[in-house]
Amino acid sequence: MKKKTYILLIIMAIIFIGLFFLNLRETIALSKYGSTGNEVTQIQKKLKNWGYYTGNIDGIYGSKTLSAVKKFQSKNGLKVDGIAGPKTLSAMGINSTSNSNNSSSNSSNLNLLSRIVYAEARGEPYKGQVAVAAVVLNRVASSSFPNTISGVIYQSGSFDAVSDGQINLTPDSTARKAAQDALNGWDPTSRLYILL
Repeated sequence: MKKKTYILLIIMAIIFIGLFFLNLRETIALSKYGSTGNEVTQIQKKLKNWGYYTGNIDGIYGSKTLSAVKKFQSKNGLKVDGIAGPKTLSAMGINSTSNSNNSSSNSSNLNLLSRIVYAEARGEPYKGQVAVAAVVLNRVASSSFPNTISGVIYQSGSFDAVSDGQINLTPDSTARKAAQDALNGWDPTSRLYILL
């Protein structure tokens, strides 16, 4: 009799743990169909700037937002589920409300910048790799381009590496160092460095 009780308790524990993690997944899945608020507004603005979203920016995660998120996920090698969870938000350059510390933002920017450097210039000399990162940062600073690293990188037609999927390759340490050097202020594209 005790053996059956233990088995029943184990089964109940497994079910409870499964429900807990299912509920946890829903908590982590930040914005999804039916959500409203500032995060949804940010998602809509970014997707509209990149040409994925054509609806009104109203902060309501409706069918047009869902469709745009799925297109973005598909184009960027993410799981296509229409849920703007941590990976999708990170790819968009949006800090989730549950992860909004500055170091995760800096890490996310460095990672994305490293990915574009590796995708666009992995065969180039080191100075050329830093230059790719500097071009992105210069565009961020310009009023003619989106004002975030992810916005510049994912702007429609800006980089072939985004269009052909190479943005999803894992960057090497050289690309990461080049991105960090650009973030620290080295700009081989500026007149001062060109003259040196």
